Amino acid sequence: MTRFGLVIIAVAFYGASAEKVFPDSFKFGAAGASYQIEGAWNEDGKGPNIWDTFAHIPGKIKNNSTGDVACDSYHKYKEDVAILKDLGVKLYRFSISWSRIMPDGTPYNINQAGIDYYVNLVHELIDNGIEPVVTLYHWDLPQHLEDLGGWLNPRIADYFGDYARVVYKTLGPYVKYWITINEPSTTCNAGYGQGAHAPGKDLIGDGIYLCAQNNARAHAKAYRIYETEFKQQYGGKVTINVPIAMYYPKTTSSLDAEAAERTFEFNVGLYANAIFKSNWPQVVIDRVANRSKLEGYSFSRLPEFSQEEIEYISGTYDYFALNMYTSNIVEYADEGEISTPTIWLDQGTITSADPSWPKSASSWLNSDPPGIRHVLNKVQEKYNPSEIVITENGWSDTGELDDQKRITYYKEYMSNILDAILEDGINVTGYTLWSLLDNFEWAEGFTQRFGIIQVDFDSPSRTRTYKSSAHWYKRVIQARAIVD
Repeated sequence: MTRFGLVIIAVAFYGASAEKVFPDSFKFGAAGASYQIEGAWNEDGKGPNIWDTFAHIPGKIKNNSTGDVACDSYHKYKEDVAILKDLGVKLYRFSISWSRIMPDGTPYNINQAGIDYYVNLVHELIDNGIEPVVTLYHWDLPQHLEDLGGWLNPRIADYFGDYARVVYKTLGPYVKYWITINEPSTTCNAGYGQGAHAPGKDLIGDGIYLCAQNNARAHAKAYRIYETEFKQQYGGKVTINVPIAMYYPKTTSSLDAEAAERTFEFNVGLYANAIFKSNWPQVVIDRVANRSKLEGYSFSRLPEFSQEEIEYISGTYDYFALNMYTSNIVEYADEGEISTPTIWLDQGTITSADPSWPKSASSWLNSDPPGIRHVLNKVQEKYNPSEIVITENGWSDTGELDDQKRITYYKEYMSNILDAILEDGINVTGYTLWSLLDNFEWAEGFTQRFGIIQVDFDSPSRTRTYKSSAHWYKRVIQARAIVD
């Protein structure tokens, strides 16, 4: 080949690479959550929530850590916003602590100091050119409401609606992107099924389903309140947040393909189907009803939605908020014997990880970059949203500053997101990586770190330090492209 030919190839390659940039409308961001970063657990009138209670029980959290101080963002929010501005992000996703503005979760007692904190945070963001993406609930239920049954109490939807209305009235003029509930599947599975998260209930055969139903009801209540009372005036968008892993069939057999789809419906459809389509997924209805009958029940452990509820819940979304971290391999399993009921026996499949996938500091989190592109296409095919915002995507380690594995993870996952946008035509409009700061990682305490900013939890000032990934992300935002 002539040298002239090589030059043409090089120029063509450079041109193709140069064209692979994020659309002008795409917004880069970062995320955090109230209990994980705020601290100030009992200051300025805040009431106790279930994580305050749970974390104070010895042995529930690794090293008996708590979120009492966490990143101290309650006092350091201006410093955090300055970091966001320096990074160049245009979105910041954070959550409201319900018990900070309503100490017992009811509208009887409104805590003005809590409201002022969030108003000040939102104004600080907007003044620095950063759009707030507000999550109403990120797992920290007021303890008083848990004492009334928590997410197992159908009345929780009414309490949540009253809470949502207060927040909409306060922040509605400034917030255009709302998320009602973060990852209801984690609340229900870990909090009410396995007991690993607050409130620590071990109700894996039935509590999970009751929790899932009440999350859907509460979300719909908050959505309809915004739709009827605030949308015309403020023009915002409301949705629920759905975590999705990629589920690959282990083989090309039809049995494994069916098992992968069934696993999706038990882990995703159980929380998304009633909202983005209608009712529970049919496979979940059929399998839980069948196993319940064999177990001797006169009814299905999966509660029914009334037709009125189905119509009320269906369509309660304006965009799709997606959390995606990892992937799984799924294979068919013979029907499990009838024993103590669990959602896993109801699901009836075997899940594993590909041993070749790089592993993070979290046992559940492996790196499979193409998985996020597959998930985006799955969401588009199954739910057909007009817009998708990726609200969590991240990698855990033990907190090192030179976090090259995190950079590799982000680089590969974001490259697949870009391919989904440019080649598959998926309308992904925003990305808030998880997370801005190292923070309190729930039952793992501070042993696992997700932040691009290191936080010194041994320092009273909770000193923030940029990791290599923060410098890398800043360059990506500047270039609007994947960089080395």
